[in-house]
Amino acid sequence: MTQFMEYFFTGTGIFFLIYLLLYASYLFASVTVGGFRLYKLEKMAQIKNELKHEFYFPVSILVPAYNEEVTIIDSVESLLNLKYRLYEIIVIDDGSADRTTELMVDHFQMKKVSRPIRRMVDCEMQEAIYECRVKNIKITLIRKKNGGKGDALNMGINAAEYPYFLCMDADSMLQSDSIERIVQPIMEDDDVVAVGGLIRIAQCVSIENGEILGYHLPWNLLLSLQAMEYDRSFLASRILLDSFNGNLIISGAFGLFKKDVVAAAGGYDRQTLGEDMELVVKLHAFCRNNNMKYAIRYEPNAICWSQAPSSFKDLRSQRRRWHLGLFQCMTKYRHLFLNRHYGLLGTVSYIYYLIYELWSPVIELFGLFTVALAALLGRLNTGFMLKLYILYAVYGVILTMTAFFQRIYSQNVRISVGDVFKACVMCVIENVFFRFLLDFIRCTAFIGYKEHKLAWGKIKRSRQFENT
Repeated sequence: MTQFMEYFFTGTGIFFLIYLLLYASYLFASVTVGGFRLYKLEKMAQIKNELKHEFYFPVSILVPAYNEEVTIIDSVESLLNLKYRLYEIIVIDDGSADRTTELMVDHFQMKKVSRPIRRMVDCEMQEAIYECRVKNIKITLIRKKNGGKGDALNMGINAAEYPYFLCMDADSMLQSDSIERIVQPIMEDDDVVAVGGLIRIAQCVSIENGEILGYHLPWNLLLSLQAMEYDRSFLASRILLDSFNGNLIISGAFGLFKKDVVAAAGGYDRQTLGEDMELVVKLHAFCRNNNMKYAIRYEPNAICWSQAPSSFKDLRSQRRRWHLGLFQCMTKYRHLFLNRHYGLLGTVSYIYYLIYELWSPVIELFGLFTVALAALLGRLNTGFMLKLYILYAVYGVILTMTAFFQRIYSQNVRISVGDVFKACVMCVIENVFFRFLLDFIRCTAFIGYKEHKLAWGKIKRSRQFENT
């Protein structure tokens, strides 16, 4: 028994050293590549070496809404202030039980119309369609039977008039140049079929007419911690994966897609909690299986400000859904794993999401359990373990701080000395405590999975955008 425990702790220690070494190396490479790319983009902008054009790709903006009466008007109003010449707005009310449709109709003085909708992809039937024009921008509101977010987006695809569609959440807002930024990869490369943008925490910013008035970290601890987490994750992994066309996810809050390719691939999956990731992986598989030349890109300067959960209950509901959606997608497309047909997508990308996203909470909590067990049995080298943990925590803090201040610099946003101090403190708390809290939430996400595997949960919204 003693020999078994010796082998167990030795083997576990070696495993975690390798695990942490690979993860730390990956994060370092990611932040380095990400920081260099943002720096290069900033220099190009300073010398006016940007892509300038008079031609605009027409874009349909799809806004799925379910019980979004609190935020829907602010969100649509913000879309009317975009610096883009040709776009339409389509709001899909997915059977809301509140006044979402009523508020939209009254505020924008919309008229009920009768128009056919071509069924390119499957979705529930429409119940009513309303239209109007504001600032010469066409706004369409479609009321339909509840079918979930994927179903609502499929309806939007069917109703969209333009060859590219942009999906965003009803609780989100775009900066005035967000569409102009996110279409840049398409202007540069005709093979691009999808582009993801950067998501930042809306509760940290004041916006008027699509322009940033100010940035500050809120006093709400959960919101500030999520601000740190978002900036690191969007700077770190996504830019590096983008370098070899390896991104497996485009956030459902802000993504641009080529409509005919999405329709040919079958549209959004209506039976998953992670319809955004599922669509991206589906596009990878579809294009490779049909020998299509394609690219799925990430544009870090195209920014969407999205509301984050401000309470633990809402955070738990959101992260449960995210993790179950990841599990469903990784399971559905498990044939990508180490499949040479998919190149680096089936090796680097799939393995990263499998080990460091899907299974990381189990691995990290098991590591804590092992440390506790070793201490209980008197087999823990306390000095070595403490030094290792401090080294890893400091490394994580530095990477998080680098990502946060890189975003502040690249957007030319001014923050107070108090916010600088608060950001440094939040970086420490996020790496030392918050990540393990999220690990626990994700590990417990599978409790009751069989009965609630398609349950989204509810998140409280708040009116807090300044857009007038």
